[in-house]
Amino acid sequence: MTRERAIATEILDLSHAPQRRWYLPVALVAALVLLPLSVLLLSWQSIDVQIWSHLLDTQMSRLLGNTLTLVLGVGIGVTLLGVSLAWLTSLCEFPGRRWLDWALMLPFAIPAYVLAFVFVGLLDFAGPVQSALREVFGPLRLPRVRSTGGVIIVLVLVFYPYVYLLARTAFLAQGKGLMEAARVLGLSPLQAFWRVALPMARPAIGAGIALALMETLADFGAVAVFNFDTFTTAIYKTWYGFFSLSSAAQLASLLLLVVMLVLYGERRARGASRTANERPRGQALYHLRGVKALAASGWCLLVFACAFVIPLLQLLVWFWQRGRHDLDERYVGLVLHTLYLGAMAALITVSVALLLAFARRQAPTAGIRAGVGLANLGYALPGSVLAVSIMLAFSYLDNQLVVPLSQWLGGAGKPLLLGSLTALLVAYLVRFIAVAYGPLESSLERIRPSLPEVSRSLGVGGPRLFFKVYLPLLVPGALSAALLVFVDVLKEMPATLLMRPFGWDTLAVRVFEMTSEGEWARASLPALTLVLVGLLPVIGLIRRSARRAGHTH
Repeated sequence: MTRERAIATEILDLSHAPQRRWYLPVALVAALVLLPLSVLLLSWQSIDVQIWSHLLDTQMSRLLGNTLTLVLGVGIGVTLLGVSLAWLTSLCEFPGRRWLDWALMLPFAIPAYVLAFVFVGLLDFAGPVQSALREVFGPLRLPRVRSTGGVIIVLVLVFYPYVYLLARTAFLAQGKGLMEAARVLGLSPLQAFWRVALPMARPAIGAGIALALMETLADFGAVAVFNFDTFTTAIYKTWYGFFSLSSAAQLASLLLLVVMLVLYGERRARGASRTANERPRGQALYHLRGVKALAASGWCLLVFACAFVIPLLQLLVWFWQRGRHDLDERYVGLVLHTLYLGAMAALITVSVALLLAFARRQAPTAGIRAGVGLANLGYALPGSVLAVSIMLAFSYLDNQLVVPLSQWLGGAGKPLLLGSLTALLVAYLVRFIAVAYGPLESSLERIRPSLPEVSRSLGVGGPRLFFKVYLPLLVPGALSAALLVFVDVLKEMPATLLMRPFGWDTLAVRVFEMTSEGEWARASLPALTLVLVGLLPVIGLIRRSARRAGHTH
């Protein structure tokens, strides 16, 4: 009886303890994510009139126009590409559908700035395409690749997989009954798509478009390659050109406002829509033949070739021509720096995300839910915005705390936080918590509450419960989360470029340096490395998607 009472008391204590135990760590993580927002707001306390008058007179209208054009162009482009490809591969049968179904996800592996410099290198006036055309047809000039249209096409080819993946999942989940009912009512496949499939898939499509637009607003590398000025390039130039961190922060806050408007628009557009809840369908509904089948195959192949095959082949050609000569000690250093940053960021971010996931499970109160929600907002912050705000915060801490303390202790009185690896790792943590949180939360949800309860009744509690029960079951989710964060850190350019300590170049920074000088062939080696590493999570995504499709048969 005494043992039963002790177990009951322990369970009762555990049910109340989380309310006290989890609030502090969740509040600290939420505060860390809110830090950049508060710093950006505080940056408006003092305005450099000279810099702002220069920006307003010479650049602001162009920055606003370019950013708006980019958002509209990419939004329309990713919707057309993503939805049309998702509809064809999920509802129709045509030659090559089975492998194109997963192959169209592969462009996820190519960073935007890599595709940008490949396109410019290929299609510029002195590039191989125009040179070959001039040899055959004489004096001939294609439209300029370094144009608004050029940068929009590149970003659409990079970001359409967001819409494709979510729309495809939504179409597959709509079941056979609805579409067949539409056919019985006399609707053609196209009419059934417009009236039934598309409205039901709207929430998923809206979420995909929002992700693509957030990435577009956050992009720095691709627009820099095209010399296309947007808010992200203006932040970089204000910081490094005018040496004004506060003006860069003020520009960053305007960019953040645009990102928040995109998120708000996506939520409003989604409204109370719900995705279909039917049993998923495993087989294609429409068997295309003749010209329609050829057109479907041709469209899918064209997008796949432009977004993945041609860039990869061109990188291999450049690597063989020039890039392989850069396989030296400096390249080894770049790889080691990149791997170290990726591994450290993945370890820290997964640990913090695991803490958040546990907090939400152990204490699902309104306060904890709100704190976890705030902590996951970091992914909406562009890398350049994070870089500026964290550097401002660390600069303040250095001046007000670190330097005076160092001098008081008899030290050199030098700033320690500004331009340190710690600042960069904090930026990665804030930006990628949401990336790690998703897989970990899914893994935790699969663990039935009865399992830890039984373990406690057998005397296994506290840290032993975590290491013996939870951890073995969480390993697959934790590895997925770590891999996603690792690859995102490898590809992250703005934060790394703005915040890295002196001499801490990475593969992404090397790509930026080489492309800034027009050295496309020399940029091929680090770019190819990033693409090959980026393929790892994409292959995992494809395998998981294939398993889900297999369960529907």
